[in-house]
Amino acid sequence: MRKIFSIRDLPVEVDLVLLLIRLVCGLAFVLHGWGKIQNPLHWMGNESSVPAIFQAMAAVSEFGGGFALISGFLTRLGAFGIGCTMAVAVYMHRFVLGDPFVNLSGGSSYEPASVFLLIALLLVTSGPGRFSLDRSIFGVKRNDLTIPLR
Repeated sequence: MRKIFSIRDLPVEVDLVLLLIRLVCGLAFVLHGWGKIQNPLHWMGNESSVPAIFQAMAAVSEFGGGFALISGFLTRLGAFGIGCTMAVAVYMHRFVLGDPFVNLSGGSSYEPASVFLLIALLLVTSGPGRFSLDRSIFGVKRNDLTIPLR
């Protein structure tokens, strides 16, 4: 477990950018997930064809994943949940609803879900950076060796 959540040493500039990405995207997901977590089994409406369990998983992924990003605790897990939710959102908007990538008239599109999916993939692969609880708890990874911080 320590190996999965430990952090690679990166330049401090990269860690600062990762921190900003985590804070802004984490806040966005807490806010997007807030309404969903209020009614996790039916936030898409009672007539939705999406099963209640999947609606609940999306609500928890967005709301809880947002807090994981903000705190930098279990960031890769939170980003993975967000990534899965955004992959479904891209699919739904693109292939089910037929939305364009960018809607110049202001309607629905799959651009925001695509951007959030890529940000989630970035955080899954890079980790949260040095300014995170993950680093404090799980240590630093150098050349596939985990070195706990003291």
